[in-house]
Amino acid sequence: MSARGPRPVSERLRRLLVMLPWLMERGDVSVAEMSARFEVDELDLVRDLELAAMCGLPPFVDEMIDVYIDEGMVHAGVPRVFTKPLRLTAPEGFALLIAGRAAMQLPGADPTGPLARALGKLAAVLGDDGVVVDAPQPPAAADLIAAAADSARMRVRYWSALSETTSERELTPRTVFLDRGHWYVIADDHRTGEQRTFRLDRFEHWERTGAVDAPRAVAPPTGDEWFQDDDLPVAVLRLDPQARWVAERYPVRSRREIGDAWEVSLSITSERWLRALLLRLGPHAQVLEPPEWRHLGAVAAAELYARYAEGAAAAG
Repeated sequence: MSARGPRPVSERLRRLLVMLPWLMERGDVSVAEMSARFEVDELDLVRDLELAAMCGLPPFVDEMIDVYIDEGMVHAGVPRVFTKPLRLTAPEGFALLIAGRAAMQLPGADPTGPLARALGKLAAVLGDDGVVVDAPQPPAAADLIAAAADSARMRVRYWSALSETTSERELTPRTVFLDRGHWYVIADDHRTGEQRTFRLDRFEHWERTGAVDAPRAVAPPTGDEWFQDDDLPVAVLRLDPQARWVAERYPVRSRREIGDAWEVSLSITSERWLRALLLRLGPHAQVLEPPEWRHLGAVAAAELYARYAEGAAAAG
């Protein structure tokens, strides 16, 4: 028999999100009972609980998650950090709501338990569909969030910035998330048979097909790695201090400081996207690589000025 590989961290964290509130409400439960309820191997259960016991807040004095195992029994208390009210921004609250709802699909989740009750309170504050966020939701957001909750398949028309074409495809949305001011959906793309990520503001049409697929929990990505698609071209830009916001808003592959300027490399979804970005940055950004894009900003500015001049002459 081949050795089983390590379980994904996202899977372990989602399961802990379900298990810990249930465990803390009961205080003492046998390993066997928890293993049966949450349909997880006893060894994996012990490893996950040991992981949870090492989590806490600095300086880690009376701020650790209070859980330990002794003679086949799991003992848990409510740590002080869990008794303090959370202060979340709207995007943080929405991300927690989506993650919690995904976790509620796991075996053993109690639909009336503490996690479900907490999610209900959070949904009431956010407006249930998460519309109270710092970035406005695109028109497709509410329907895609609902489809992800139902595992409903959708027929969509999507504009691709990479190919600059529109395509028809069937998707099963799995989770919707916000990253750097843009909304995305992770979905099963039935045309390619792969899981892919799509920008919500590029959906031109969407409707349910009537088909429902098997539920599958998918955690929103973290960090910049999810955006680093090897198929996308990469540009190297030199940014003046006035343009540093680019490195904060868009995922960058690398960054280094050169005096008071930054040199960053980032994935480019299309030449049109880069042209629009350079117009916004004006003289505060310069393309270093690839060579064919070094004058793209100047060309885009000249074309924009020519159109403006032509329009002004026609109006006069």
